[in-house]
Amino acid sequence: MFLATIPSPERGVWYLGPLPIRAYALCIIAGIILAIWWGERRWQERGGAKGAVVDIAVFAVPFGIVGGRIYHVITDPELYFAPGKNPIQALYIWDGGLGIWGAVALGGVGAWIGCRRKGIPLPAMADAIAPGIVAAQAIGRLGNYFNQELYGSHTSLPWGLEIYQRFDPNNPTVPLQGPDGVAFGHIPLPDSPVQPTFLYELIWDLAVAGLVVWLDRRFKLGHGRAFALYVAGYTAGRFWVELLRDDHANHILGLRVNTWVSTLVFIGAMIYFYVARRRGPREAPELLAGTGEKSGSHVAEKVD
Repeated sequence: MFLATIPSPERGVWYLGPLPIRAYALCIIAGIILAIWWGERRWQERGGAKGAVVDIAVFAVPFGIVGGRIYHVITDPELYFAPGKNPIQALYIWDGGLGIWGAVALGGVGAWIGCRRKGIPLPAMADAIAPGIVAAQAIGRLGNYFNQELYGSHTSLPWGLEIYQRFDPNNPTVPLQGPDGVAFGHIPLPDSPVQPTFLYELIWDLAVAGLVVWLDRRFKLGHGRAFALYVAGYTAGRFWVELLRDDHANHILGLRVNTWVSTLVFIGAMIYFYVARRRGPREAPELLAGTGEKSGSHVAEKVD
């Protein structure tokens, strides 16, 4: 046992009677609330109608959750469909496993549907919610901490993360590693302590959120460029974090799948960031008002 390490939580699930309270789910919900609240503020600062982000989140959030789970299952199918596995567990989102790029892709489809219905430009909405999304990802990494997942290899660094053996809460003699287990006795696993890659990514995500806000204010980014900056910044960090991770993952040519995805998405984001500057200054506030009843009242309030 090292003198200076980060202890893991004893469990990731608590019970109120028969009702399970899962830390991972709470972190995801908290992240969504933060992203909507911050996106709403930024949208109104840009001249958009009040409530537009909430209305679009009705479409984007469920699409994003489904997309994130689909990406996770597609990239790690052996966790659910290999011999001896239970395919129905592919639906157990509360146990962890939401791939960010599936969430962004399908969540973007939901946002596009919402923007079409309200008559507002999707790139402008994406710019407004960009820092909130990456801040929400940071909160989501706390859920991985409670689940004891997404960590790196053994380390002797002072901030190494202790990973404990967990057991069935109803039978302490039966190992049950994962969110449903309880770390009776705080028994470290053989590779413990490990690199706290969840913490590295959490800090990086918050730094990216700050960078996007700062550059957006300074250069008045528009036409999806703030969102592209978020994507590029996040993938740059995800690339090196993936190189430190030691948990289960499929590989292509010796590198984890998410390493390749981060590289390709980073290149695409940088190309878009450069090309989109040709569209000129940030969208005018009147273009963000939309075409529905709510947007009409918003314009009237501004005239008064």
